[in-house]
Amino acid sequence: MKKLLYTEKAPKPIGPYSQGVHYVEFNGLFFTSGQIALGPDGNIVSDDIKEQTKTVCENLGHILKENGSSLDNTIKTTVYLKEITEFPAMNEIYGNYFGVSLPARSTVEVARLPKDAKVMIEVIAHK
Repeated sequence: MKKLLYTEKAPKPIGPYSQGVHYVEFNGLFFTSGQIALGPDGNIVSDDIKEQTKTVCENLGHILKENGSSLDNTIKTTVYLKEITEFPAMNEIYGNYFGVSLPARSTVEVARLPKDAKVMIEVIAHK
């Protein structure tokens, strides 16, 4: 059984996708869509990589918490960076949110992200 994840505490999707999906039959796994640093108004919150990373992590936390999980239950993350040179700054903030769970992680540089965001993160978590 598949349940679409949604919370008013994180930005609404900007396209035809959900904030995430929860698969009960697969040991309660949660798969979030990639989140960028959107504020309540639907715009990027800041041009600063640290502020963007903080907002992305907060939004991911809201999505998981609202649906019965948390960042502490994260198994794997994928981080997309517009510029890999900003990895140290992103990593500093990322560690504040995932430093306890220490999920497996892949980080890649990409040419461009939606709304010209600097960072996008998706997670796989469990119940």
